Amino acid sequence: MYLDKAKKQEIFGQYGTSNTDTGSPESQVALFSYRISHLTEHLKKNRKDHTTERSLMKMVGKRRALLDYLKDRDIERYRAIVKKLGLRR
Repeated sequence: MYLDKAKKQEIFGQYGTSNTDTGSPESQVALFSYRISHLTEHLKKNRKDHTTERSLMKMVGKRRALLDYLKDRDIERYRAIVKKLGLRR
């Protein structure tokens, strides 16, 4: 599988406070961003895969909701994660 336990810990360690920080919005946004980029590459090769396209749209919505939550709660953490991940907004 493209996302194993070691890769998740790497993502959480890079964007969260520790390797086991799975619940923070920053960690979740980073994980969603990684998965979104993987699914985007899959859809470039498989244009008719509508199930994956639907899953991608749901994931983008979840990431957007987490970013909106973070923006309402702590604007500095929001700006930091958007800058770190290179997201546009």
